[in-house]
Amino acid sequence: MAYPGYGAPAAGFPGMQQDPLYGYFAAVAGQDGQISPDELQRCLTQSGISGSYQPFSLETCRLMINMLDRDMSGTMGFNEFKELWQALNGWKGTFVSFDRDHSGTVEGHEMQQAIRTMGYGLSPQAMNCIMKRYSNHGRIAFDEFVSCCVRLRALTDQFRRRDTSQSGNASFQYDDFIQVTMSV
Repeated sequence: MAYPGYGAPAAGFPGMQQDPLYGYFAAVAGQDGQISPDELQRCLTQSGISGSYQPFSLETCRLMINMLDRDMSGTMGFNEFKELWQALNGWKGTFVSFDRDHSGTVEGHEMQQAIRTMGYGLSPQAMNCIMKRYSNHGRIAFDEFVSCCVRLRALTDQFRRRDTSQSGNASFQYDDFIQVTMSV
């Protein structure tokens, strides 16, 4: 995938010049080689990944960075950006496939099917919480859909790290619980 209008990758990042996303990343990241939430918002808006949907909110961009921010810098390096790009394309494909009426939103039953398709087995009560948090009059827009997907992925990853026996149960200290939920 080429991005017209962006020059060659900046020097100083060996081995990444071959990746088609790198030129785009370097143009957005600048000299520090990192993307901040506002840079990510501009980048995603300019890339057109939202298609005809509303651009991503700054809050969703913060969530996306936090989901992959392994060094806790509050920014995103190239490998994190690349991983995010792949996830976004997957979420967009899922959203488009369940937005059957092409309204730019998914309804509750479509959201439930989409979440199930992504491998999350949530109770009706958990789905009700998701609908209350992310829907506007029973419809979820693409930005909110991505925000929900980011949170589900990040919370599930954090839970799995603590569910060492893979029993569906995890033990959290209060402070750890607050850190996990506040970072997501």
